[in-house]
Amino acid sequence: MTRCVYDYYLFLANKLANTQTVTGSDQVCSRQSVMADPWQAVMDHAVVVARKAGEMVQEALQSEVNIMHKSSSVDLVTKTDQQVEQFIFTSIREKFPTHSFIGEESVAAGLSCVLTDNPTWIIDPVDGTTNFVHGFPFVAVSIGFVVKKKPEFGVVYSCVEDKMYTGRKGKGAYCNGLPLQVSDQTDINQSIITCEMGSDRDPEVVEKIFSTMRKILCIPVHGLRGAGTAATNMALVASGVAEAYYEIGIHCWDIAAGAIIVTEAGGVVMDVDGGPFDLMSRRVVAANNKTIASRLVKAIDIFPVKRDDAPVEDKH
Repeated sequence: MTRCVYDYYLFLANKLANTQTVTGSDQVCSRQSVMADPWQAVMDHAVVVARKAGEMVQEALQSEVNIMHKSSSVDLVTKTDQQVEQFIFTSIREKFPTHSFIGEESVAAGLSCVLTDNPTWIIDPVDGTTNFVHGFPFVAVSIGFVVKKKPEFGVVYSCVEDKMYTGRKGKGAYCNGLPLQVSDQTDINQSIITCEMGSDRDPEVVEKIFSTMRKILCIPVHGLRGAGTAATNMALVASGVAEAYYEIGIHCWDIAAGAIIVTEAGGVVMDVDGGPFDLMSRRVVAANNKTIASRLVKAIDIFPVKRDDAPVEDKH
């Protein structure tokens, strides 16, 4: 073998050795990446499940809706709510059997609503059931994921609009893959505020709700709006088309996903008294910034509601 040929083979051997080393390093890096970010695969699965659940809702919209009632004649539930929640739970349990679950319909059926440090899915299978019943075109599948009682990611699929909103802690918020950014408006007089009136028809509660609306309108603001679904209202704040959303009487499954989508889009969430956001309190203000949120808080007439995690005997 000539010196030239020998040097050539030596070059190839070294190149192969270096390639193998890099490949091995890539494999190590890949394993380290998975270990450092254990929740990405969980979120990817949530998006797949939310889309399939949304397809189920869309199909149900084309057929006759079987309406039932929960706490009152205006607190509606349908077979679709129950079937979609069961599909979501089954799909998740098969892949993540050690995780915990809180779902609107399972809680309505008597299961506990207790948040622990365990990875927990908080699900509203059909957010906007009254809209769904009437064919009003804002219905969302809402999937929140919480670890150690802190939101990790949220997925809101507005299925009639075919808009998939996602937010992941520290990684931003998106709609159909495009980045979301809250409005930069700091003047509440130039703002649109979203809200809902809930299902409590107690006259004193209704008076508080309308009193708050009057105060906000007279700030004044550009307008009050409501999509009929908390998850969609929060997505609108995250999208920058509304400056804030507030409500008293909603539940953790209504806002668990939306809250992290708003914050990852650059917004803030807080209690209606201006204190820290408490997922189980049934009270929320979500806004594009603290300036708008703080001004909104001053206009809210607070009325008492039982916490989601209150003992069952204390909820009545």
